[in-house]
Amino acid sequence: MQPHHEYEFEAAPGLPETLPAGEHILWQGRPDWKRLAIDAFHLRRIAIYFGLMLGLQAVLSWQSAAGLVANVAPLALSATLAGMALGLLALAAWLSAQTTMYTLTSRRMVMRIGIVLTVSFNLPLRWIAAAHVHANADGSGDLALELKGGDRIAYLHLWPHARAWYLKQPQPTLRSVPGIAEVGARLHHAWQQRRAEIGEIEPQERIPVRMPAGVLAS
Repeated sequence: MQPHHEYEFEAAPGLPETLPAGEHILWQGRPDWKRLAIDAFHLRRIAIYFGLMLGLQAVLSWQSAAGLVANVAPLALSATLAGMALGLLALAAWLSAQTTMYTLTSRRMVMRIGIVLTVSFNLPLRWIAAAHVHANADGSGDLALELKGGDRIAYLHLWPHARAWYLKQPQPTLRSVPGIAEVGARLHHAWQQRRAEIGEIEPQERIPVRMPAGVLAS
């Protein structure tokens, strides 16, 4: 995936400033907006809910004294409003994906997020205690980063780029990324190399990357 400049103020695509000497980009990507709409914005579940409500409204209209035909206009209005709501959710997911860029370098993970107000979170690899991968059947998925110590970012500042339900200790999350297994492997290798460089671990030590069995080879 070839990144492009989203904002003029970026020193490089997805990066708020030029990388220091010796640091280089290992991977860049953004969410797949359709998966993001389903996984983060719950578009499918909401569509099912609206469908059930419209079905119930149709049954009640059919059983009413006026009959179903007389209630076509209210049903059409409900369907139109439901369609508009789903359309707005899909648009929000698309905008979120288009304005997001995840960047893994040899020293950090950078998350540039935000539709209206763009912010960049700089997460040095040495801050990462563990990575939690959730893979979908199509190979896309989420990569949640568990941070060390008391450092944390407010959940609302991260959403939808946060692991669901982890409110007290929010985990910055790469959401709905295609090829998530490869991204997890690259993060693991970068973490391993960086910790070896600064002398905190032996080269053979591994970051605890928690993935489904068979996704990441030993």
